[in-house]
Amino acid sequence: MPWGGQLVKGRCGDTLTQVCRAGRRNLIESGNCSPRGLGSRHNGGITFTAFGCHFRMSTTEPTEPTRPVDNAPYLSYRHAGLTIEGYSRAAVQSYWRVSELKVGFDLGGQPWDFMGTPTWFVTHTHLDHVAALPVYVARRRMMKMEPPTIYLPAEAVEDVRRLLMVMQRLDRGRMNCRLEGVVAGQEIALSREHVVTAFATTHTVPSLGFMVWERRNKLKEEYQGLAGDQIRDIRLSGVGVTREVRTPLLAYTGDTSPAGLDNYPPLFDAKILITEMSFFRAKHRREKIHKFGHIHLDDILERADRFKNELIICAHFSTRYHPREVRQVLAAKLPPGLKERVRLWV
Repeated sequence: MPWGGQLVKGRCGDTLTQVCRAGRRNLIESGNCSPRGLGSRHNGGITFTAFGCHFRMSTTEPTEPTRPVDNAPYLSYRHAGLTIEGYSRAAVQSYWRVSELKVGFDLGGQPWDFMGTPTWFVTHTHLDHVAALPVYVARRRMMKMEPPTIYLPAEAVEDVRRLLMVMQRLDRGRMNCRLEGVVAGQEIALSREHVVTAFATTHTVPSLGFMVWERRNKLKEEYQGLAGDQIRDIRLSGVGVTREVRTPLLAYTGDTSPAGLDNYPPLFDAKILITEMSFFRAKHRREKIHKFGHIHLDDILERADRFKNELIICAHFSTRYHPREVRQVLAAKLPPGLKERVRLWV
């Protein structure tokens, strides 16, 4: 950040205040708005809307934080009845939560108030995606919560188990959790209404992406128009009268080259897509980026017509990019029709 001081981060609607040492001026670093994107003043503060999120900026002294323990930053966005919360920068940390589904994705960090989420899907074992797993497991034990369930690539299960055993010896506390190895194509039922499918991605270590489907039972066409008692009698005779209908709800890619997108077409139809876009400068060669299992902006632009998603969250930007550059370049390069559906997670 170009200004010295302390950054208080929170969710959309929270106070995001940069307390500057020089003159104690309050500036904003919102992740989707520059300090110049300010709106109306009232009650000693400034309110504005940026990329669909509402923010307040104090023009007086900072207020008390709304989170009791603010140990890790995250942004928040709500769409289609789901609240997406998380943070992702390449080589730093990635973690996401969807509280309505009671699931999280990746554990590169672990905000204190994500601890109550009992089920996590880990895409791969690079440290910026898994380093906080022992911390999360230990915290749940300390807070007397049930052991969590962690789904991760099957190839990584035994090494992760050994990692937890080492941490158990060092921490002198049991690392109780359920580790479940997953392979591409496997399904995991979350509830009667939701199921997760793992799909193959392409990275430098074994990796997976995850799709959350909404599933509903609908009356088969041949029984539509029948009276209720007729349908009841058919069902009681042992004949199935409904069929399962699935809607792709949320796709999370983790780290992948473009092949991870192309090999699983349903992710282009998910209501919400969370994908990496680690690089965007023209001088960064795509063949090298793909070799190391990442996506360049040009890969997204080449597939612009394929994205039918209502919301596309682009994240995992390289740390060599300042957030202001991310916003400026993508605002200039994303085409109409796609730009309006993209949220930049910086």
